Amino acid sequence: MVGAFRNLGVLPFPRSIVTLVAFSAACGQAAGDPSRGTEGTSGGAPSAGSTATAGHAGVAQVRAGASPGGATSAGASGSGGASGSGGASSGGGGGAGTGASGVSGVGGTHGEAGRGDGGVPGAGAGGVAGTGGRESSGGAPGAGRGGMSMSGNGGAAAAGRDNGGAGGNITLWLAGDSTVANGETPCPVGWGKVFDALFDERVTVTNSAVGGRSVHTWLYNVQKTMDASGECELERDQNGDPTLQARWTAMLDGMKAGDYLFIQFGINDGDATCDRHVGLDAFKESYGMMAAAAKERGAQPIFVTPVSAISCKGSAAQGTRGAYVTTTIDAGKAFDVPVIDLHAKSVALYTSLGFCPLAGGDVSASTTGPVGDFFCDDHTHFDTPGAKQIAGLVTEALGEQGIALAAYVQ
Repeated sequence: MVGAFRNLGVLPFPRSIVTLVAFSAACGQAAGDPSRGTEGTSGGAPSAGSTATAGHAGVAQVRAGASPGGATSAGASGSGGASGSGGASSGGGGGAGTGASGVSGVGGTHGEAGRGDGGVPGAGAGGVAGTGGRESSGGAPGAGRGGMSMSGNGGAAAAGRDNGGAGGNITLWLAGDSTVANGETPCPVGWGKVFDALFDERVTVTNSAVGGRSVHTWLYNVQKTMDASGECELERDQNGDPTLQARWTAMLDGMKAGDYLFIQFGINDGDATCDRHVGLDAFKESYGMMAAAAKERGAQPIFVTPVSAISCKGSAAQGTRGAYVTTTIDAGKAFDVPVIDLHAKSVALYTSLGFCPLAGGDVSASTTGPVGDFFCDDHTHFDTPGAKQIAGLVTEALGEQGIALAAYVQ
């Protein structure tokens, strides 16, 4: 796998990254990116879920936006002295792009329509405080979108990008499966759909999570065959590089300094067969590659352990996602990325709400009361009340871990 990332120009370590943007007239799978089925049931170690049914048309994701434009001139402060002169930042050279929406397939349960992210408004960068210096001047606010402030080494906080500094606008980018995704019906609702409402007006959430995905099927075009190493074969271009899903390249195009990238997989990755199967080493490497790409753009990656399904042992809930939880935590340590242990938090929440024991041992269409309100007609997916509580666990963790984004929570 490491060799494959070298071919991509992207290593799973925080080194310089070459971003590959490879679009065709219809990005995604060769015949569209089909809607997928629900996530698999896990009872300890993850097990395979229900077989997904591809939609008729799948999803063809098309980007039609302008690239971020406008060069930026920023004044840097003098070393050890007062701030240097700052030029006005020139923001927003490129207009906001228009993303052409994909069309959801007919067959896949809980499959989700694709979203082609268009170009984002250009942004001028503010100045950064010099070593030992005082606050640097970022120039007049630009027209582009703002970002978080950045402080120089030993200096005071620098002026933020464009129109904000510490109060500038930021985007939260979400990558994940159906427990994160917006969903298209009243149920399921992923926590990402209600995430935006928990933040103030300075935050925009772009939810690119898709139902039924493993980290590989979210990132790449994956084949149904398995190679000698036990990993699913990746579709490759004429240079031998894995072809990327449009949702990932669009995210990289729009990501800017001060943004955040939330990554949560590990529910479908435990499938025994391709195309969703991802081994633990490949899972960890993929997280490292995504984190390095975010850091290259000045964004902060955050790993999120897979949210637990509801499973009871007597009157207490028990975890269901197995080794993908510990591998996510290990990836955070290896790549110096904060980890929100949503798995542990969700298990504790289910116990505190008195969900256990479950009548009949699972959740079904006949389940009523708090459990029936929280979950859909299964053990994994959330109705809106449940999604809101799970999203609240994520924002709660931001404050507990002292992550700067907590300042934007309402």
